[in-house]
Amino acid sequence: MTQSITILVGTMTGTAELVAEEIKAALAARGAAVEVLAMDKLTPAVFGRPGRFVICTSTYGQGDVPDNAQALFAALESGRPDLSRIEYGVVGLGDMTYAETFCEGGKKFDRLLAGLGAKRLGERLDHNASGAGLPEDDGRAWAETWPGGG
Repeated sequence: MTQSITILVGTMTGTAELVAEEIKAALAARGAAVEVLAMDKLTPAVFGRPGRFVICTSTYGQGDVPDNAQALFAALESGRPDLSRIEYGVVGLGDMTYAETFCEGGKKFDRLLAGLGAKRLGERLDHNASGAGLPEDDGRAWAETWPGGG
């Protein structure tokens, strides 16, 4: 059976969306059926979709989730839905120049989903914008080996 994967994107400048498209291509190459959704206007009901999820998000300001992800994050935090059937992965984008808040957007989603009962598959990717690798290349490499893919 084909694995369904929904990639939820939190972004300010579009970089996370580019990374999500590379992740989609890598997971599709592994046989998964993948859809990318911007977090704008999403509610916790999105987690009623079949299959697994990937959170692909940047970090904004003082370690916040991006503007387009704030409503979904807040609704999950306040509503506290049971996500115990959810399996997910996280790709966080950040910059080690801001060490105290590095990839905090992804880390916040990771902590929140785990606190709601969801199970993370594999390691979280914390991409450093000040590092040598391009985020889309690192995202693709992560997706090629993510245990939840394909």
